[in-house]
Amino acid sequence: MRYGVVLFTSDRGITPAAAAQAAEAAGFDSFYVPEHTHIPVKREAAHPGTGDASLPDDRYLRTLDPWVALATAASVTSRITLATAVALPVEHDPITLAKTIASLDHLSGGRVVLGAGFGWNVDELTDHGVPRGKRRTMLREYVEAMRSLWERDEASYSGEFVTFGPSWAWPKPVRGPKVPLLIGAGGTERTFRWIARTADGWITTPLEHDLADKVALLRHEWREADRAGAPQIVALAGKPDPEQLDAWRELGVTEVVFGLPDRSEAEVAGYIARLGGKLGQAQPA
Repeated sequence: MRYGVVLFTSDRGITPAAAAQAAEAAGFDSFYVPEHTHIPVKREAAHPGTGDASLPDDRYLRTLDPWVALATAASVTSRITLATAVALPVEHDPITLAKTIASLDHLSGGRVVLGAGFGWNVDELTDHGVPRGKRRTMLREYVEAMRSLWERDEASYSGEFVTFGPSWAWPKPVRGPKVPLLIGAGGTERTFRWIARTADGWITTPLEHDLADKVALLRHEWREADRAGAPQIVALAGKPDPEQLDAWRELGVTEVVFGLPDRSEAEVAGYIARLGGKLGQAQPA
């Protein structure tokens, strides 16, 4: 079972580059960052954690661009996986986003994983022209269109939300033919059916800890979709709980990702080092 950290990036505290460098030095396998382009002041959407329009953390208002953040992390690391938890692809132009992700993957030596979400903040999505009730359909088209650009020498796509004719686009993903895709969303039958059809695995939400039934449901949908192998399962965690980690390992969770505190650079770097020690992470040679 792999271990990673997720930094809720902002314009204060530790930088993504410093956090990723500290995580790699402490033996962690992955480094994640989130995405929000903006937060509309007036919102109908309730936050999943608070149940209303209030936000649990003001870093939602201050989140850095994930791909710029990961590019800075790539420049000071050599091994650690660079990922999003989660990005919101439908808030971008898919052709441009495919280029951005492929460029980062190329420059980092094939270390990028796309963790994507459908988006809980429908007001934010509306400002980007995402129709209500179409988040999942739109994300599927974006993924398919980006994969066409990544996988084919001469790419094209025709859908409801994305259309382009025969086109050339390089670089291609280093590990080819596609960048791994994980979906961060509530563990429902509908979500797992989407994952089984389109993605490579699931990122849990911070509200989910009893995973046995949900992992079983995900694997059922995976088999129903006639997918080979097994889905990746990335569990979000707070502080390490040995019993919980043992249980997740038995379930076949492939990776556990720990959140980092909103503190100064020195404090966060120290926290990462101590966390790696508690988890028994091997220090790179």
